[in-house]
Amino acid sequence: MAQNLLAGKRGIITGALDENSIAWKVAQKAVQQGAQITLTNAPVAMRMGAINRLAEECNTIVIPADATSLTDLENLYTKSMDHLGGKIDFVLHSIGMSVNVRKGRPYTDLDYGFLEKTYDVSAISFHKMAQTAFKLDAINEWGSILGLTYIAAQRIFPDYGDMADAKSLLESMARGWGYHYGKKAKVRVNTISQSPTKTTAGSGVGGFDAFFNYADTMSPLGNASAEDCANYCIFMFSDLSRMITMQNLFHDGGFSNMGIAPEIVTQFKDKE
Repeated sequence: MAQNLLAGKRGIITGALDENSIAWKVAQKAVQQGAQITLTNAPVAMRMGAINRLAEECNTIVIPADATSLTDLENLYTKSMDHLGGKIDFVLHSIGMSVNVRKGRPYTDLDYGFLEKTYDVSAISFHKMAQTAFKLDAINEWGSILGLTYIAAQRIFPDYGDMADAKSLLESMARGWGYHYGKKAKVRVNTISQSPTKTTAGSGVGGFDAFFNYADTMSPLGNASAEDCANYCIFMFSDLSRMITMQNLFHDGGFSNMGIAPEIVTQFKDKE
């Protein structure tokens, strides 16, 4: 990858929990590419992870914020701009959580209170982050907002539960904000639909190993790694992608365009 793609840019990275997190790798690569960043996560997630160690590595600060709280988000942008010395150029939304999935509630027997929490944390928080930045005029012209999503927004993965609906909502909100923020300040808003990735959060989904291996077999390039995804995020934050907006961008080794793979057919033939 070319060097200094983000020289002079300022960013906010959410959701870095540990070394396995895509957000963790994005933060590292953003700094390597010349950016200054701030880090944020929910207070409960901060207690579970090692984000302070990442902050030290990236020579920055952690600003605790509940992404469902407008007050917290306003504080996040205000303190980030103060610390970084100006308006923001890029934001990564890497936030997702389903209480129903965590508690093993099937899609046919959801707890609707949990469902509202899933939507609020995993999708509506994206809208709140964009809206707060919009009202504060916190993002520079030609800035970039990215959300991480998954193909379960378009296809059925039964064990993904209500997170699939949340990701569909997230992608729709990104398109909406791509229009409104684009008209206001040429800010680009996109989602990246990543391969199944062995992160701490992703591995908590039931049957994860099975559909990780299935996707890896189906994809002509294999699954995209967390590091590969971080590289894609850097490209999307850079000026090289300045005319890409309102897109859901599949980053999955080709899985999203596959019908069947000979390797899968062979597995079933072996069972005949």
